[in-house]
Amino acid sequence: MIHVVYNGGMAGLFVDDRPVAGYARVAVEQGVDVAGEGLTYAVPTGMEGVAIGARVAVPLGRGNKPASGYVVGLRAAEDGPGGGLEPARVKAVLSVDRDGLALPEGLIELAKWVAGYYACPLGMVFASVLPGGVKRGAGLAKRKVVRLTGGDTRDDALREAGVRVTKQVRAVLTTLGGADDDEVELGALLTAAGVRSAGPVERLAEAGVVSIETRVDLRAGLDVAAERVAARLSDRPTPSADQAAAVARIGDALRAFGVHLLRGVTGSGKTEVYLRLIERLLTETERGAIVLVPEIALTPQTVGRFVARLGQAGDGGASGGVAVLHSGLTPAQRHAQWQRVRRGEARVVVGARSAVFAPMRDVGLIVVDEEHESSYKQDQLPRYHARDVAIKRGQMAGAAVVLGSATPSLESWHHAKSGRYGLVELPHRVPGLNVPRVEVVDLVEERRAQRGIHLISQRLEHELRTTLDKGKQSLVLLNRRGFASWVACPDHRCGWQMSCERCDAMMVFHLRRGVSTTSENGRDVPRGYVRCHHCEAQRMLEQHCPVCGKRTTLFGLGTQRVETELAQKLRGARVERMDRDTMTRPGDYERVLGRFEAGEIDVLLGTQMIAKGLDFPGVRLVGVISADTAIHLPDFRAAERTFQLVSQVAGRAGRGGEPGVVIVQSFDPTVDAIARAVAGDYAGFAEAELATRAEAGLPPWRRMARVVLRDKDQAACHRRAAATADAVQSAIDREAAQQQATMRGPMACAMARLADHHREQVVLLADDAGTLQRVLTSARNHDRLVSDAHTAIDVDPVALL
Repeated sequence: MIHVVYNGGMAGLFVDDRPVAGYARVAVEQGVDVAGEGLTYAVPTGMEGVAIGARVAVPLGRGNKPASGYVVGLRAAEDGPGGGLEPARVKAVLSVDRDGLALPEGLIELAKWVAGYYACPLGMVFASVLPGGVKRGAGLAKRKVVRLTGGDTRDDALREAGVRVTKQVRAVLTTLGGADDDEVELGALLTAAGVRSAGPVERLAEAGVVSIETRVDLRAGLDVAAERVAARLSDRPTPSADQAAAVARIGDALRAFGVHLLRGVTGSGKTEVYLRLIERLLTETERGAIVLVPEIALTPQTVGRFVARLGQAGDGGASGGVAVLHSGLTPAQRHAQWQRVRRGEARVVVGARSAVFAPMRDVGLIVVDEEHESSYKQDQLPRYHARDVAIKRGQMAGAAVVLGSATPSLESWHHAKSGRYGLVELPHRVPGLNVPRVEVVDLVEERRAQRGIHLISQRLEHELRTTLDKGKQSLVLLNRRGFASWVACPDHRCGWQMSCERCDAMMVFHLRRGVSTTSENGRDVPRGYVRCHHCEAQRMLEQHCPVCGKRTTLFGLGTQRVETELAQKLRGARVERMDRDTMTRPGDYERVLGRFEAGEIDVLLGTQMIAKGLDFPGVRLVGVISADTAIHLPDFRAAERTFQLVSQVAGRAGRGGEPGVVIVQSFDPTVDAIARAVAGDYAGFAEAELATRAEAGLPPWRRMARVVLRDKDQAACHRRAAATADAVQSAIDREAAQQQATMRGPMACAMARLADHHREQVVLLADDAGTLQRVLTSARNHDRLVSDAHTAIDVDPVALL
């Protein structure tokens, strides 16, 4: 018998009488970092539905507060709870999810791998695996339906059953008997029968003449944005020779695990290759496909292409259609799409990084589009990289994995060149698309020849005007928001600069909407505020230097400043700015792109978001205001990111019948990353950068983990960092990994203070992933190295600031 025991005045739900049905290991959705695979609970006899993957409620902690978790392991009752636990002291599972919510066993194993590899509590992984809308049951609606049971409905039989036959009772029975369907919703039944209350129906139910059942439906509309885009993209183009060869080569390997790097220049038609591979998979097998796209809420075109070809989940298509999972959906929509995948109604999932955890039971193909994008790496627990999780899921499921990019990450390129991945290339644009002409403007020389400071060079200004005259469109990129990137005293002898009070960063000046300038002593003075782009602190602009009293000056550039200059130089042109400051509401991105596609915008100015997923034939010109914005950051991936950004945005030009033009402005165009991006020489850049990384012993030649310590007290932060360094070094010694692993630190982070917290780091480098994991696991088990409010463990970091 199972009952509640109160022991010593402290409440606890224990099972102290046997037999029990068994024992379950449960990973609770909290930051409980437990060695092994969750906490052990007893399963009460008679409790149904406790299986691997089931969502359950369990008592947690001294107060036995109910917590949600997932069953990750089971033990038979006769084997005992294990782990040296006393059966009488094992708490019992409280309940199983009433809606039968459960995860496929394959996802449970994948979550265990993520928790181990990324040094994260297992429960926190599950918190990311299951969308919040699914947990909350968003969109669920209850309704009652009534049906005849087949019993005798004659008046005599009703009276004999104890039912008083009234006009209302007879009206209910007549309505049910004449209904087109076997069942009728209770509300509709009462309305049709002209009955005000449910009393007559309830009396008939008590007599067994009718039955009343409660149904739970999931109501949510389809992804309307994708439907609108799909309507414009219904053509099925003829593949080029390169595309056909790529489909044939990868398609022949679809039935087994393997990683294939598809490197195709911008405009070569990688999406068409994905679509044909998925069509082949759906035709030849019963398996499904997952397609990951970076920031899918910002790329409706990509979703639309898949919906146009494969249909959308719920539309009755033969293939089951496409389910879309991304943060741009409402919780109810996301819940509906997730359940369709879980029930097998959709065999194709398109989504952002979390879609790698889609509850598809038999995955045959996983595509990671633009695999180089840093947005695939989550910057909070669990700090997983969706590309690498996709590869692991493919390995577990025996599925093919395709990584696509025009500028692959150096990790993927290194694996492809070494033979670990298959390499398939699309070296040419599809027929009809011309390679754009790329020019570089040296801004140092430009400033010598041009009086005054201008953000837009004479060459770029000329091409902008030419493009306007031809009725074509332009994209202008500057990967920096705001108006001016720093505020300072103009007297170099003073040297004062306006920095954030909470971070080691310069404050960025932003124009205030509506009132951007005011007149003062016959000149226009910008009016606005300053903001920290790291902690988002905001305050008014210092008009005068607090040290020497001189009027402060705005230095540097941002998208607002470029927008102002474009308006001055291109009178009458329709200019739209797209950055985090303007894209603030759901649908903003789609609205602006819709206007751009309709030809209502002449010049689209923006940050890196305009370099992703845009395919507009009207774009003749792409201008890069400054290719240098990230090249000098203290991060070994700075050159790689610069090359990728310039190459990607340049690829947006020339997608119509007319050749495009790309103007790249730089203060130092001889920098290798910029020079090779302008030349379109990815292989040359990758070879040179890999050689530099090899000399420094950096990824991809070695594996990296970074432990960041943070504390408001600088001395406490340093003590934690020193203790962490000791723990990591002890783990290296314990694992006898001195020849395969090295530690650097403790040392201050590149940004040593962020949001009032001092930051130090310890960096672990190892020759391979196995060594890295052994050392981290040893440190976690012996020295209690955990991810918490003061400590962040980042395995395979993509940013080092």
